[in-house]
Amino acid sequence: MKTKFSVVLLVFLLMVWTPACKEAGQKTAKGLPPVSVSVYKTVAQDVPIYHTFVGQIYGAKDIAIRARVEGFLKGVHFKEGSPVKAGDLLYTIESQPFEAQVASMEGLLAEARTKMVKAKRDLDRYRPLAKMNAVSQSDLDGAVAAYDAAKAGVTAAQANVRAARIQMGYTQVYSPIDGIIGKTKAKVGDFVGRDPNPVILNTVSNTNSVLAEFFLTEYQYLGLARHIMAAGQEVLEREKASNTDIQLILADGSVYPHKGTPNFLDRQIDPTTGAILVQVSFPNPNGLLRPGQFGKIKAMIDSVKDGVLVPQRCITDLQGLKKVFVVGEDGTVKEQDVTLGPDVDNFILIAKGLSGGESIVYEGLQKVADGTKVTAKPVKVERIVQEER
Repeated sequence: MKTKFSVVLLVFLLMVWTPACKEAGQKTAKGLPPVSVSVYKTVAQDVPIYHTFVGQIYGAKDIAIRARVEGFLKGVHFKEGSPVKAGDLLYTIESQPFEAQVASMEGLLAEARTKMVKAKRDLDRYRPLAKMNAVSQSDLDGAVAAYDAAKAGVTAAQANVRAARIQMGYTQVYSPIDGIIGKTKAKVGDFVGRDPNPVILNTVSNTNSVLAEFFLTEYQYLGLARHIMAAGQEVLEREKASNTDIQLILADGSVYPHKGTPNFLDRQIDPTTGAILVQVSFPNPNGLLRPGQFGKIKAMIDSVKDGVLVPQRCITDLQGLKKVFVVGEDGTVKEQDVTLGPDVDNFILIAKGLSGGESIVYEGLQKVADGTKVTAKPVKVERIVQEER
């Protein structure tokens, strides 16, 4: 009986005490002073979207030096890894077999010329005799045909001599361009010019400028193509002239001081990878860049008109929902759902939810909720360029 009375008394006290506490709490909350926070004012602006791609560097020209005839390598006439000029002698291949071939072809040419001289004399002798009917017309026609055949034989023999000399010329291999030559793939005494022996003896690269190749996904290509089509010709020319949109980030994280220029876009998207090849040219006046290096190419692939950037720390995440706190003119905080775009340095692009001009809470997020009264202090946030490493 005592226990039952205690329960009834407890319930009565809760019914009386709870409303009183609630009313007291409401009075206390209403009496609190506004919370002091820092706010960042958003601005609508054109926002370029950059993306970083892994690319490989090639020379402006990478020319393979080939052995065009077979034979034993007789001489190597350069220092590996050194600059060479167009026309410099690089390799010599044993030439005796080709010299013999030239001599043989020249002998056949001399024989053909002798036959032509004899045929010419016979023709010169037959013509006056034919006018006097001392020889038949068929004899004259035979002499004409023999002379024409002899002339053709000389022409063919001359062509054979030229071909033999060309083949002999291939025993001396010259640099086709100015550039840097690599490590030789054949040594003196090696038989070259026929697989599995070396056919490509070396490579000469022109590195006054270099080409960086990378791949765009189909999605990225569409964004870039739409940006190009949407921009006017004047805008494109200005972007091209400024050369500020393509950077090369080297393996040590440093940014290459020279900007890149678009050089080539492949004609098709590879159906097996869904990517398209892009080529960018970089000047290389100091020779820092070499073929085979890897780097990161930071390029603008899109531009958002009237985009809104907010500092990353302004975004709150509640069970996957992204929110910001917007401070109204009367100092009241309103919770605003937002859809995020890509990161832009230490900012985030807002794809949906803000239109620019709003003041959003930057510092003091833990103090505010929907409906909180605040005292706002404007703050400026500098863009910090994030370098890829």
